[in-house]
Amino acid sequence: MRYTFFALLFFIFFRLHAQEINDAEEKKPVSFDASFFYGSILEHNPDINHLITGHPTGFILSYNRRTYGFNEWERRYNYPDWGFSMAYQDLHNEYLGENLSFYGHFNFYFLNRNAYFRIGQGVAIAGKPYDPETNYINNAYGTKLLSSTYIALQYNKQNLYKGFGLNAGFTIIHYSNANLRAPNNSTNTFAFNVGANYNLDYEEFPDYIPEGERTKYAEPVHFNLALRGGANESDIVGQGQFPFFVVSAFADKRINHKSTLVAGTDVFFAYFFKELIKLQAASFPETGVTGDEDWKRVGLFVGHELRFNKIAFVSHLGYYIYYPYEFENRLYNRLGLKRYFTEDISAAVTVKAHGAKAEGVEFSLGYRF
Repeated sequence: MRYTFFALLFFIFFRLHAQEINDAEEKKPVSFDASFFYGSILEHNPDINHLITGHPTGFILSYNRRTYGFNEWERRYNYPDWGFSMAYQDLHNEYLGENLSFYGHFNFYFLNRNAYFRIGQGVAIAGKPYDPETNYINNAYGTKLLSSTYIALQYNKQNLYKGFGLNAGFTIIHYSNANLRAPNNSTNTFAFNVGANYNLDYEEFPDYIPEGERTKYAEPVHFNLALRGGANESDIVGQGQFPFFVVSAFADKRINHKSTLVAGTDVFFAYFFKELIKLQAASFPETGVTGDEDWKRVGLFVGHELRFNKIAFVSHLGYYIYYPYEFENRLYNRLGLKRYFTEDISAAVTVKAHGAKAEGVEFSLGYRF
């Protein structure tokens, strides 16, 4: 359910962002693309080596709403597309099975619009998730419903003949449950793809509206308070899910239309941590854990927000200054999406991790003073 909510919230963000225009005046050109891919599962973790037995194959189908500068932010980002994708992947392993995933995505163009970078975020349905009795070999997917991210770098030649074009490049598809339930070793597929695209409005596509003269924009420093929460589980299978909470206080400085710099502190209250300390003390006394260790942590972080009108892509890098119990490492990172409902009130969905290893999905509300 939490990942269903994650997906719904993402798409609500997406639609609110896309509809902040005058529908009566804006034209809405559309394109479609379809690609077949062939690749390999990357061994990012030796614990999944036994699951890498074949070369994954599959296809990606996409719907794209093309932009032409009707909104000012579109001109700043070289007229990107936004849209939705569906991906099917056969992982060619009897324990992993086949996955079906759904995404919201952006396409960012370069090389005179002959190439683009795509990033998509959504949910996936695992065909054969971990089961302690029937599929204990699959230690990559601990849940049926997964979070999934994919990126693609594509050479894209459009409108070669009556709206039809070709595209080719490579794609990386990531599946994980963000430590909602163990096991969660995840997979990353690196694949080469080839496909075709079709522009529905190739005869009536509007002229691109030029960006015009760039204007300087900045805001004074603002202070923020954010409350984050969610649920997760340690890497020990069967320990159970527990809630976590984070209190974040930080300052931000918007330096232009696109970028906001942030710095602040996080205080972490993760109840799975508390239970893990008890388990380590009782079951593994040789580790030196007494059970009296504090389960709270405090970190300092710096970060950046990349603004798309009222949507922001959030990236933080932090360091624990209070770290009484050793877990993973002292560096942590946070990535996700933030929606500004007003100048003061915001909500966000982020993944907090240590490197590539997720600790949990955070749902947050924030206030900007």
